[in-house]
Amino acid sequence: MKKILLTGVNGQVGHALLSKFSDYQVIALSRNELDLSNQNDIRRVMRETKPDLVVNPAAYTAVDKAEGESELAYAINAMAPRILAEEAARLDAALVHFSTDYVYDGNKASPYVESDAANPVGVYAKSKLAGEDAIRAVGLPHLILRTSWVYGAYGKNFLKTILRLAGERDSLRIVSDQFGAPTSSISIGDAVLELVGKWQPLQENQTGIYHLSNAGSTSWYGFACEIVNEYKRQENTREWPKLKTKVENITAITTAEYPTPAARPSNSRLDNSKLKEMFDIKLPDWEQGLQQVMQQLEI
Repeated sequence: MKKILLTGVNGQVGHALLSKFSDYQVIALSRNELDLSNQNDIRRVMRETKPDLVVNPAAYTAVDKAEGESELAYAINAMAPRILAEEAARLDAALVHFSTDYVYDGNKASPYVESDAANPVGVYAKSKLAGEDAIRAVGLPHLILRTSWVYGAYGKNFLKTILRLAGERDSLRIVSDQFGAPTSSISIGDAVLELVGKWQPLQENQTGIYHLSNAGSTSWYGFACEIVNEYKRQENTREWPKLKTKVENITAITTAEYPTPAARPSNSRLDNSKLKEMFDIKLPDWEQGLQQVMQQLEI
């Protein structure tokens, strides 16, 4: 049985993965148990636990805040993956690391493939790409999984924010000129469980970067509308409180009308063909992913 060291178990993806890895011996660590900003702490934990596989969904994800906390963002998103990779290599272990659609600038007209040139904009995005580069430089067996617009029933995310605001306000204004695939933590957990079972780290052709997101695409505006629609489909059977916002009162706005400290890619769509071709894994459509999450939601 593989011994898996899983980071960030209090985060959306880490929490989802922990519930899927029941057939493995899992060392599940929260931020309090493994401080990824502390290189000595990472080395100590790795040498004490001696995992066969490290799965690292933990990250500094405060995109706007990172503009003023670049040192911390780089410590967690760039230096920590390098140390994890170095220590895993010492143990002849492998590494699964999560990255982001933000490594692309969003200027491409079609979905991104893994071979497209990365051009991150902003501290968060640059720190995530630096983490990818660090892992690749170590040269151990690894999977770098770039995902997008992650959300779930657990933790803070766009879904939770929309439902909170829709319960408080009569109308919402949501950006409609940024496009991507909302990707549920449930879909990620299912896919990674299957991936870990199929992956053979000693096969060098399997090592590398893969896109992993729900199929299809929409805008943040389209996602918000579908969240409200799906809530209304389920509210009668779930005894949820009524929302104040109706779908027709959600207004589409431009990115320029909602400025943020850090720029977001206008195109975050990812082509997942490589994952399907190498491992025969395909995530469901984003609408199905949303239905699954809403069925788990507790309000």
